[in-house]
Amino acid sequence: MKILRITGVPEHFNFPWKKVVATQPFEKEGIRLLWTDESRGSGQMNKDLREDNTDIALVLTESFLKDFEAGNPSRMIGLHVKSPLTWGIHISGDSPVNSLEEINHPTFLISREGSGSQLMSYVLAEREGWDAEKLNFKIVNNLSGALEVMTPEKPEMFLWEKYTTKPWVDSQEMKRIGEVSSPWPCFAIIVTEKALSEFGDTIYQLRDLVYQEALNLQSSASAIEDISKNYELNTNDVKEWLSQTTWATDAKILGSQLMNSMKTMKSLEIISKGIPFDEFLTTGNVLIVD
Repeated sequence: MKILRITGVPEHFNFPWKKVVATQPFEKEGIRLLWTDESRGSGQMNKDLREDNTDIALVLTESFLKDFEAGNPSRMIGLHVKSPLTWGIHISGDSPVNSLEEINHPTFLISREGSGSQLMSYVLAEREGWDAEKLNFKIVNNLSGALEVMTPEKPEMFLWEKYTTKPWVDSQEMKRIGEVSSPWPCFAIIVTEKALSEFGDTIYQLRDLVYQEALNLQSSASAIEDISKNYELNTNDVKEWLSQTTWATDAKILGSQLMNSMKTMKSLEIISKGIPFDEFLTTGNVLIVD
């Protein structure tokens, strides 16, 4: 039995993948799907792709393109979530600071270098008029690590998906002092070149099964309850999140949107130049539309 390894953050975005993996659709062909939760985010998943510790990863678009430019031997086979990601801006729940206007020396808690939590700090810095070269960073690995090091004395900011952190905001362990949305589609499906060679069409068949599951969920009467139960989220929060979230349901990608995304990443110095589509996309299996 061959094992096809898939990695993603342990968050509600990946519910369609978890549902498909649970059915093991390729066992008769001798392929078993293995899902791994990675709480440390996209920076760690890029590392796993590089080091052959996973075959497929659901990675933040900006993080993958930055790492691809740096030599990640993987390709994008489509988007997973087309809508932007809304990041909450969090500090210690006991901090006397209540707004971004009170931040004088921006310091960020990040999961790791090259992660979305770091790259989005540059988006926030541009919006707030902070000098990007003077930002300070502290690696904390994940949400749990951020909770451990947050102190009321220092308003160190932690950017993380706002519904994932909401239970800790509600309990006042964290304080959300703002939000910032990514100016690009948030999650992409990334596959190593080695896995594409080894598994071939099975990779694309799996992607299309996930697209179908995402389409089913978007019209399912039980989706809110199912996601709430599986991720221990409030049903009203899930309802609001679903209203703001668009899973990809086919292999179409808007070329203009991707070009504009890379233009923004270049202006923020996340990447050094625009990357031709055929370098990082499996263009024969993805439809680029205007």
